[in-house]
Amino acid sequence: GSEEEPQPDVPFELCYPNSIYVEVLKDFFGTGQLLMPSAFTLGGCTATGEDSSAQVLIFESELHGCGSTSLVTVNELVYTFSIIYTPKQASYGGPIVRSSGAVVGIECHCPRVHNVSSDALMPTWIPYATTLVAEEFLVFSLRLMTEFINIDASVRSYNHVPLRVFVDRCVATSVPDTSAIPRYSFIENNGCLVDAKLTGSRSRFMPRTQFDKLQFQMEAFRFQKEISGFVAAASTPTNVEQKACSFSANRWVSADEDDQVCGCCDTTCGIRSGSDPLLEGT
Repeated sequence: GSEEEPQPDVPFELCYPNSIYVEVLKDFFGTGQLLMPSAFTLGGCTATGEDSSAQVLIFESELHGCGSTSLVTVNELVYTFSIIYTPKQASYGGPIVRSSGAVVGIECHCPRVHNVSSDALMPTWIPYATTLVAEEFLVFSLRLMTEFINIDASVRSYNHVPLRVFVDRCVATSVPDTSAIPRYSFIENNGCLVDAKLTGSRSRFMPRTQFDKLQFQMEAFRFQKEISGFVAAASTPTNVEQKACSFSANRWVSADEDDQVCGCCDTTCGIRSGSDPLLEGT
């Protein structure tokens, strides 16, 4: 069966006589991934504050502000707001997006009763997801793209000495042309899978089980249709120019259990000399 789509968190809200206060978790879909604050608005209004310790964005508005709409019923005055999530490109400027947009409605219900005292009327609040009138507005369909693309690179050596296969570089494009725009380079620097470090994804090389096969998982992203890579095979042990490195737990690790060869992934891993015993292909 299909994987259940993650649903957005129901924002916490407080309604006051003339204003609304809303808190939105940056882990909006409950997947553990913190989303960019600039991707959220309250009806077009940006966040007025942020609680970094709780990873919460704060929105405040007058009841008539931030794109609210109002409805008068027999017993109450209802103000409706929308928390809007619009995916943004990664801060490093890459061309990929890994989530879909969402709109979550929230309401403030103000009782329409005569108040003969000098006390202010305090409206009640109801999470929008619990109201029946939400059926025509509610939460739009969403899908956080957390599926993995599993890719195998292998080499058959036949009468050759046993070879160890590596993926030097890999680029994703929307058409079968590695120079096309947009394109996303996610393996660079002679075998450094940089996607996890750039975007916080779980993309990684799998631990190697066979010398002549290398597997890696790429967390899916929006425009991907075509992948083109540069594959190399070598009979020598791993080194800084022949490696398969992933970024995990804030450090580089090797699929061949030789993490020290990954130390150059944040700099430059050198240029091959003509004497390196490599067989290459795409």
